Amino acid sequence: MTTTDPQPNPPAATDEVVRICQELLRIDSTNTGDNDTSVGERAAAEYVAAQLAEVGIDSFLTESAPGRASLMARIPGADPSRSPLLVHGHLDVVPADPAEWRVHPFSGEVRDGYVWGRGAVDMKDFDAMVLALVRQWRRTGWVPPRDIVLAFFADEEAGSTYGAHHVIEHHAELFEGVTEAIGEVGGYSVSVSDDLRLYLIQTAEKGLNWMRLTARGAPGHGSMVHHDNAVAALCRAVARISAHEFPVELTPTVRRFLDEVSEAYGVELDPAKPEQVIASLGPMARAIGATVRNTANPTMLSAGYKTNVVPGEARATVDGRALPGHEDGFLAEIQRLAGADVDISYEQHQPALETEFNGPLVDAMAESLRHFDAGARPVPYMMFGGTDGKALSRLGIRHFGFAPLRLPADLDFTGLFHGVDERVPVDALQFGVRVLDRFFAHC
Repeated sequence: MTTTDPQPNPPAATDEVVRICQELLRIDSTNTGDNDTSVGERAAAEYVAAQLAEVGIDSFLTESAPGRASLMARIPGADPSRSPLLVHGHLDVVPADPAEWRVHPFSGEVRDGYVWGRGAVDMKDFDAMVLALVRQWRRTGWVPPRDIVLAFFADEEAGSTYGAHHVIEHHAELFEGVTEAIGEVGGYSVSVSDDLRLYLIQTAEKGLNWMRLTARGAPGHGSMVHHDNAVAALCRAVARISAHEFPVELTPTVRRFLDEVSEAYGVELDPAKPEQVIASLGPMARAIGATVRNTANPTMLSAGYKTNVVPGEARATVDGRALPGHEDGFLAEIQRLAGADVDISYEQHQPALETEFNGPLVDAMAESLRHFDAGARPVPYMMFGGTDGKALSRLGIRHFGFAPLRLPADLDFTGLFHGVDERVPVDALQFGVRVLDRFFAHC
């Protein structure tokens, strides 16, 4: 069987996706941002390699540092003259404290119709969907219309240095011919009514500007008068940055998204004050609110070593996120707020991304969603965080977030990202497999 029509009977993939997701969640692949304390990425990559090998798919595993493993594979398509499609996920997860969860975060437990665990939505759910599908392809002999390049990266949660960036720098040949990619975070539904759901496809994401602020002053005894106090200078800078609200700036992606939401909910859009339209989105409003302006949040402070000693240096970190096309102004404003006496360096400095919501790949996404949900309305949106798409942009690869899930109307989906009790609906996983199966047949 070599037809590129959708598989006629994919229940094995829809059943297997739950098992694979559970098994991936049981692998603790916590990325702390520190090579000495991060764990499990190699174990997760070896698991993926074994799942592929079981159906005869060869893969390539590479380490950037001991245990920091990424995995690549290529599935030949029916037309080798076409450019391959990259399908990528990451295998690392952020830390989780079991004491805060209703179930153990690395149990992979199925409860109340959900698969629970750290990484269930970020993003071992998509990893499982892709694995279930390609295993089904190989078992049935189905061949996609063009080559599919699979990538399962390490280190996405800490900026991709030891994952996607490393693979691109050392093994760029694995991406030969690739011009487009799909991965996280998009394709999930937001319910407007019983017969209308917006499916958010990611076409943009904010830039990553993780900054270190350093203030220096005169050290001395804590009992004396100190006008040149590094701790005080740093605190003033941090307070100014925290209190500052950047102006509304609507990029093309966000403007089109807000126009779609405005029409769907019947709320008039004032481009200068988009909050009323954004509020229509309920629990998701906070995430979308972060895409209409630049943001900067202080996250860590460090100074001193003894109560009665004024230190000569104080440090802070700031998580900055700049909109596409607005980074220069953002960085200039941060420097102004910090003050001339505070030095700024970068822990991570990666570009914002934005692409147009058009082309055959987008058409295939939209058709596949509508085929399985008559109430689907695909819309572009900007991701409030970042993805491995930043690394892929170095090779000129156009990236979309398309990990399709039809979600319950009352689920605070974006709140589950890096949150407590992260979980994904079983039926949403199975919906995603069906949509992706059709998408790959028409992409």
